[in-house]
Amino acid sequence: MGWYLNWFGSPYYKILYQNRDEYEAREFVENLLAYLRPRPGSNMLDIACGEGRFARQLAEHDYKVTGIDISIESIDVAKAYETDNLQFFTHDMRMPFYINYFDYAFNFFTSFGYFEHDRDHALAARSFAAALKPEGILVIDYLNFEHVAANFVTEETIERGGYTFHIKRRIERSHIVKDITFMDAENIERHFTESVAAFTLADFNKMFKNAEMSLIGTFGDYGLEQYHPIDSPRLIMIFKKKYA
Repeated sequence: MGWYLNWFGSPYYKILYQNRDEYEAREFVENLLAYLRPRPGSNMLDIACGEGRFARQLAEHDYKVTGIDISIESIDVAKAYETDNLQFFTHDMRMPFYINYFDYAFNFFTSFGYFEHDRDHALAARSFAAALKPEGILVIDYLNFEHVAANFVTEETIERGGYTFHIKRRIERSHIVKDITFMDAENIERHFTESVAAFTLADFNKMFKNAEMSLIGTFGDYGLEQYHPIDSPRLIMIFKKKYA
């Protein structure tokens, strides 16, 4: 069973990451929309949408938005926000979904690279492309591995919500692995793992080229500043589906 099935549906995930910058995330989406300038009523897909934070923001602009996520627990939360132009479904990103249907697809906040084998990442890339209309646009927001490697923190302790999370990081088999341990309210030790592929820009370019998509732009942070391989905290990529 994939680590993401246990961890993303856990209440401890939200506790550990409760201090994420919501304002910065919201500004990122607004910056993207200003850059992309989608037509009114565009069909949009939020892949690995979690509880629907970004999908709801996109829907506020009156786009027709669909969010998909493999976590049943997350989609159960997201469905409470459904409207006439916002829907959520439990779905594995590796599987096809609404072929040639969407004008735009988004994959936010390092919600890719979860799988152990490259063939699964290739399946996901092909399903992303298949969901888009010809000349549709895909945005992928990923960690910048070269920046992570240059500033690698192997161990830290974080206090959140009354819990002490002990975090150890390592690079293993071309994945960045994070081991998270803590004692729960019953004083039982809990352990979760995060593992994402150490993909570079060249890796993404090759993977999505094989899925018939072309890289047309890159950014290095949520302010959409220029991407720099070492200095940029994020690797934000804009792909365009080739015309059939």
